Amino acid sequence: MTTDPLVQVQVARGVTTVTLDSPANRNALSRAMRAQLRTALVDALADDAVRVVVLDHSGRVFCSGMDLAEAAGGGAEQQGVREFPELLELIWSAPKPVIAVVRGPARAGGVGLLAACDVVVAGESATFAFSEVRLGLVPAVISAVVLPRMVPHVAHRLMLTGRAFDAETAAAGGLVDLVVPDVDVDGEVRAQVVELTAGAPAALTATKRLLRAGTRLDFDDLLELSARFFASDEGQEGIASFREKRPARWIPAGD
Repeated sequence: MTTDPLVQVQVARGVTTVTLDSPANRNALSRAMRAQLRTALVDALADDAVRVVVLDHSGRVFCSGMDLAEAAGGGAEQQGVREFPELLELIWSAPKPVIAVVRGPARAGGVGLLAACDVVVAGESATFAFSEVRLGLVPAVISAVVLPRMVPHVAHRLMLTGRAFDAETAAAGGLVDLVVPDVDVDGEVRAQVVELTAGAPAALTATKRLLRAGTRLDFDDLLELSARFFASDEGQEGIASFREKRPARWIPAGD
């Protein structure tokens, strides 16, 4: 595993900004990225001086999902699907508000990361996709945090088609909270931090617990389903076709 820093952490005035910083890899959730992100989040949530956590990214892409180069071949443990639920749970159940900042494309597991946050601020040029089905996979694990957010029929259509959709569609479907011009993203994030820090810390923690109480994240069955499809013939073919930049074998041939 690489020891290069793939996650940057900045703490200022009660706000910890955790930045995904692997733009050359489209901020994919590699083993190293997952480990460093978990450490950064655990540290931020354990710091009593931190009132709000901001999940940001460098480069054009917010997060492209699981690192498919690592996912090719091997079983579920090598693919890392058993580690990802812990990250989602950590964000979802965090005792402090977490803001996601989406300035560009978010795909698959990257959509799961932002969906687990309390507030999602997106630039107008951001795009999203549940691309799993087009790779022979299932958006199983991320469904635990995506479905409580989204309008059911919108999630149904977008998860089944795997098509990319824009920030306005994401907002209308409940996935994104606020859409602003790209140049105004930082200002909107600052405004949200001001709003969130106006609340008392203990009251915010209790309110988050109240809001999450009706949604229990039971990852056992979802994890088995995700792992099974990652290791399946379809899953491996989808990953290979993505890496080789060719159509998957199940796509009907054109006339």
